[in-house]
Amino acid sequence: MNLDLNRILDTGMEMAQSVKGAAVDLADKGKKQVELLNAQNKLARAQRQLGALVYSLIQSGEENRELVNKYVQAIAAVEQEIDRLKAQPEFTPSPAAEKVVRHCSQCGAEVEEDALFCHRCGAQL
Repeated sequence: MNLDLNRILDTGMEMAQSVKGAAVDLADKGKKQVELLNAQNKLARAQRQLGALVYSLIQSGEENRELVNKYVQAIAAVEQEIDRLKAQPEFTPSPAAEKVVRHCSQCGAEVEEDALFCHRCGAQL
């Protein structure tokens, strides 16, 4: 009887460890999803800001290539971060993280579905 009780306790401990491992894996996947969504939101904001900047520069007849290039470099860094997050092992984007793919009619760059301007060439979409 004591042997049966020990076997039951051992089985229970193994199951508890297995459940704990699954919970940790699930939490890690959730953190990765949040990181990806945050990076995608950051990218969308930066693209909108760049579009607004280009629009205001054109409206005012000014040119500030240095500032535009800083935005483009910042956007490229965020895109690299998104690629890094997606390349992590066991990463599967949730349906909420998936987006409709659109391309700029001027330069062919991939743009967010709600973008008004292309992040690469500044063309109105």
